[in-house]
Amino acid sequence: MKVLISTDIEGVAGVYHHEQARPGNPEYERARLLMTQEANAAIAGAFDAGATEVLVNDSHGGFRNMPPDVLDARARVVQGKPRYLSMVAGVEEGVDAVCMVGYHSRAQGRGILAHTINSFAFAGIWLGDRELGEAGLYGALAGEYGAPVVMGSGDDVFIAENRSLFPHATFVETKKATGFNSGVSLSPEQSRLAIRAGVAEALAGRTKASPLVFKGPQVVTLRTQSPMMADLFCQWPSFERIDGVTLRFTADTVEAAVRMLNCCSAMSSMLR
Repeated sequence: MKVLISTDIEGVAGVYHHEQARPGNPEYERARLLMTQEANAAIAGAFDAGATEVLVNDSHGGFRNMPPDVLDARARVVQGKPRYLSMVAGVEEGVDAVCMVGYHSRAQGRGILAHTINSFAFAGIWLGDRELGEAGLYGALAGEYGAPVVMGSGDDVFIAENRSLFPHATFVETKKATGFNSGVSLSPEQSRLAIRAGVAEALAGRTKASPLVFKGPQVVTLRTQSPMMADLFCQWPSFERIDGVTLRFTADTVEAAVRMLNCCSAMSSMLR
């Protein structure tokens, strides 16, 4: 059994503020260790369930947050960017299940540090008529490779948004959101225990889970944070301008859509 664990930081127990998610300050240095410890709990849970191989994907920011020497040595680690499959890089190796640890709710939501891919650039992303956050987008990308999402951890808003997408998944609530920068969290120790147990439970029942598959070409709607950002993205001829902040394009696959969105995210750095 080969397992991919994709680990973000905003859904980690005890993380509430952008300072904890941005390198260059002591708050981040502590938060990156909390992130790593939750990843280790997930790795342990995977091996508890009989995994023979575990890949852990560093999925936040610059994708090089977790100190490799602190991660459980039994796992291989996927770090650094750019990479085509981003938050689920490693799925192309043929994994049996995906676990999403430390994830957050989508842009404009009520969850802690809610955003979708890039909080500076994107205000919302839709595939067809369904608005998706990172879990939905990357869960669908993993689904194109035949891998189901079997477990997710984060705040209560993240869980409520994604239950219908992953009805057979085990969810672990690490904290309750009371605002964008506030909430009520489990202790790091209790969160790690719950994640380890949740991953083991999810993998024990993984045969009941089905990959999330969106068939056919994807009509993608992107709402930007400003008309200026839409101006930039519309330099790409594939984009149709709907209004001041809304764009649309068609991609043959979810993978193609995600890669285009990540290119836009990279382009947005020109306007910072």
